[in-house]
Amino acid sequence: MPTYDDALALFHAWTEDDRLRRHGYAVEAAMEHYAKTFDADVALWRMTGLLHDMDYEKHPTEDEHPYVGVDALRERGYPDVMTEAILGHAPYTGVERTTQLARALFAVDELAGFITAVAYVRPTKLEGMKVKSVTKKLKDSSFASGVDRDHIRQGAEELGVPLNDHIARVIAGMQARADRLGLTAVD
Repeated sequence: MPTYDDALALFHAWTEDDRLRRHGYAVEAAMEHYAKTFDADVALWRMTGLLHDMDYEKHPTEDEHPYVGVDALRERGYPDVMTEAILGHAPYTGVERTTQLARALFAVDELAGFITAVAYVRPTKLEGMKVKSVTKKLKDSSFASGVDRDHIRQGAEELGVPLNDHIARVIAGMQARADRLGLTAVD
């Protein structure tokens, strides 16, 4: 299997947009936290989070994403469990999420994006962020309106984690990598 360094180089080659890179890093951070929580393969989970949207910048349509990226990953020897999880994170593919890895990726993807949006409107960014800050914004349908709240709820349910616990875990994972995400408190 390719290494994390291989995955990072591939991600950078395919994803040039800084916003999309930060999203990949955020999902990776949340997946790392969940891997440790579930005593799973941390490198595999990190790489899955990092690479899940690697093709989105150049192939954003439902006809191409995530299929183009998955094909490239398969050609490079990434494992089926990873490529199946990446296919399953996009509900329109029809690929069932049968593994814990796939359920976690689906569960953290939209939520990581939402937590990033919440962090952008806080002067302290991720520092000191509480679950209540996120749940309050979830109720405001005009805030980050492109985020599918049903996917966030469904993801937590499929993962078997209460929503508030799920939010807390994703926040914790992202806080651990706040510098990389560009979400540290402003001095």
